[in-house]
Amino acid sequence: MQRHDLRVDIDRLTARLDELGAVGSTGDGGCARLALTDDDRAGRDLVVTWMTDLGMDVSVDEIGNVVAVRAGSEDGPPVMCGSHIDTVATGGIYDGNLGVLGGLEVVETLESAGVVTKRPLAVAFFTDEEGSRFAPDMLGSLVYSGALSIEEALDVVATDGARLGDELGRIGYQGPTPCPGIAPYAYIELHIEQGPVLETHGETIGAVTGVQGISWQELTIQGQSNHAGTTPMSYRHDAGFVAASIAVRARELARRMGADQVATVGRLQLSPNLVNVVASKATFTVDLRNTVEKLLQYAEAELSRQVDEVCRSEGVSCSSRRLARFEPVEFDSRIVDLVERTASRLGHSTRRLPSGAGHDAQMLARMCPSGMVFVPSVGGISHNPKEFTSAEHLEAGANVLLGAMLELAESDVLHFDGECEAVAH
Repeated sequence: MQRHDLRVDIDRLTARLDELGAVGSTGDGGCARLALTDDDRAGRDLVVTWMTDLGMDVSVDEIGNVVAVRAGSEDGPPVMCGSHIDTVATGGIYDGNLGVLGGLEVVETLESAGVVTKRPLAVAFFTDEEGSRFAPDMLGSLVYSGALSIEEALDVVATDGARLGDELGRIGYQGPTPCPGIAPYAYIELHIEQGPVLETHGETIGAVTGVQGISWQELTIQGQSNHAGTTPMSYRHDAGFVAASIAVRARELARRMGADQVATVGRLQLSPNLVNVVASKATFTVDLRNTVEKLLQYAEAELSRQVDEVCRSEGVSCSSRRLARFEPVEFDSRIVDLVERTASRLGHSTRRLPSGAGHDAQMLARMCPSGMVFVPSVGGISHNPKEFTSAEHLEAGANVLLGAMLELAESDVLHFDGECEAVAH
């Protein structure tokens, strides 16, 4: 059999997705494996077992990133794929998991066929990609790429008050391998789209051109608590009203800017949170995203101006805390071309599109040529137990990953060898 004729075993891949999805199952088709919880440890243990069963050399670094390497016929930096296995509290079984288990399926397909690639292959899963328990998101790949120091990362405090370094040690995944990590020859990540574009247009494979810039901040409004019945409207300093106004203005700002600008108020807490009391305090998040850095900066500045305006009008104070800020990332055009070319060779319809969500691939893009493969999400639903991608599309995406990794591992499609050098420790 020619190497280009190799295909993954979709039954084996879906069986692994189901088995990992059962770890932290929420009983409604979804799972909750927040980073560095006991369920995360159980999921890690399962995936590491599969890695070692395939004869891969498994290492764990100081932030808990796990990298499994399959040796090539020559030494050198590996062609890496991967993603994450932590989830949000209301997660599905495909987000992140597909990229890791799809990578293992690529390795097992090659093992079964007795194929040894010229360059080594690596499958990785990165710590705390979701950022749901420890902010910011993509924390593990941030540390791996050298964009965040290990010391700062270990001191991050969770939403439940736990220190990241303590939890990492508790679950047994604070490894000895230094951070930053070694730069791969190339990195490619298979992922569900988490949006409606591919399904809407009837296309199977997304050749991802880049990732939107992300701006997360937490705002705290301090007003005055008072009786809801006896306080005239003109005498109020209502933190809840201000929070609601800012949420509406963020939505209107995104609509006015159009194109790729999006804005979301995803978390809101009021105090004292009583039906008959004017809120004295509101704490909420604002998530702004755009594919163009200058437009994202404009959205940030315009929202800040409107926050000041509504706070002055209501006579309240506002403080802010930056949770995350990443500039837009453009993926290497050679990887984008490779994904598109591989998908077309396999007979799949394709579309070039940006990612609206953040991914580990945008951090690896700091180190080496990187890109992503998207497959459709039914209804565009993700971060939800109803998240679903058909077996047909899972198979298509995994075969594109296989074909792309084989070409990267065997040829000089990137027109260099060793351009990505190890990051100094």
